[in-house]
Amino acid sequence: MLTPAQRDIVKATIPLLETGGEALTTHFYRILLSEHPEVRAMFNQAHQASGAQARALAHGVLMYAKHLDRLEGMGNLAAQIVNKHVSLQVQPEHYPIVGGCLLRAIREVLGADVATDAVIEAWGVAYGQLADILIGAERSVYQANAQAPGGWAGARTFRVEAKVPESAEITSFVLVPADGGAVKDFAPGQYLGLKLSIDGEEVRRNYSLSAAPNGRSYRISVKREFEGQVSGFLHDRVQVGDTLELFPPAGEFTLPEGDRPLVLISGGVGITPLLAMLESVLPSGRPVHFIHCARDAGVHAFRETIDRLAAAHPQLTRRYVYADHAEPAPAPDAVGLLSAEHLREWLPASRDVDACFVGPKAFMQSVRRHLADVGVPAAQTRWEFFGPASALA
Repeated sequence: MLTPAQRDIVKATIPLLETGGEALTTHFYRILLSEHPEVRAMFNQAHQASGAQARALAHGVLMYAKHLDRLEGMGNLAAQIVNKHVSLQVQPEHYPIVGGCLLRAIREVLGADVATDAVIEAWGVAYGQLADILIGAERSVYQANAQAPGGWAGARTFRVEAKVPESAEITSFVLVPADGGAVKDFAPGQYLGLKLSIDGEEVRRNYSLSAAPNGRSYRISVKREFEGQVSGFLHDRVQVGDTLELFPPAGEFTLPEGDRPLVLISGGVGITPLLAMLESVLPSGRPVHFIHCARDAGVHAFRETIDRLAAAHPQLTRRYVYADHAEPAPAPDAVGLLSAEHLREWLPASRDVDACFVGPKAFMQSVRRHLADVGVPAAQTRWEFFGPASALA
């Protein structure tokens, strides 16, 4: 337990974290991944190379330091961390490894004059306090997953039942348990963890579930990323009949409950969790406004699916925005970038809606601004990051 003096010491480091947090976390990851190969599978090297993972951790450390007295002030950040950890099967024994590397990075980046023994001790206690909270929360989720109907602990073998190209970039994989058993239910919007072996190297990744729960199978829809190690493996080498190791569904980004009109806005492969939400909510009769943005018709996945759903459910309206459009491809509703003017025209007259949006970070930043501009309450908006969560400023 942090003493009042240790709490003050941690808070005194906040200005240093605000200006140098990314340098600290970059050094931390350099130590962790070079000296502890046993945890490398849990980290996407593309996010390491781009700095996204270091920025996300720096944001998380800063938020924790700022809210030591009132951890609920961190909002849903703790839930995001717990769900990501569960999807990758982070275990209690991993926390001392991370803690040791973090304290070493603090000392080496800040220097002994700033990172005194008292500072290192205070941050060690603060980290231990947070680790205990996360370990307890993750243990509860692991137990619930194992005890749920169709649930399991650790990795479970699934067989690829179908592999379906959805666009020039996105392919769906329908996965069924190799043991023939049922599968755990999930909340639309959640994702699966995959444990893969690629050329002898273990890697773990998350992919959104792109179809409504059905009790017998899961579907993920994967975009081929440029030089993407895992997406390339799935697209090029995984075939129908092959098996994959899966961890149970996780994620705090889920379908908002209630009867307010639902607004779903996606960019690119961000359509995947929103498609699961859409398929799940339509039988209720709840009004849905579905807006999808893509570069062009060739990379627009699931257009025929959405059109078919709209034909069967009159409460669904859909709009498509393409950055570029050329005949004779199916026409979008607008060409260019999604704007506040589009939302003013396409959303219900009453802005009392629940809005969910997913896509690249810059896309989500603009959507968040546009929703605020047209009067949608901020408390009724939610979004999901593909990759490390960070501030959506």
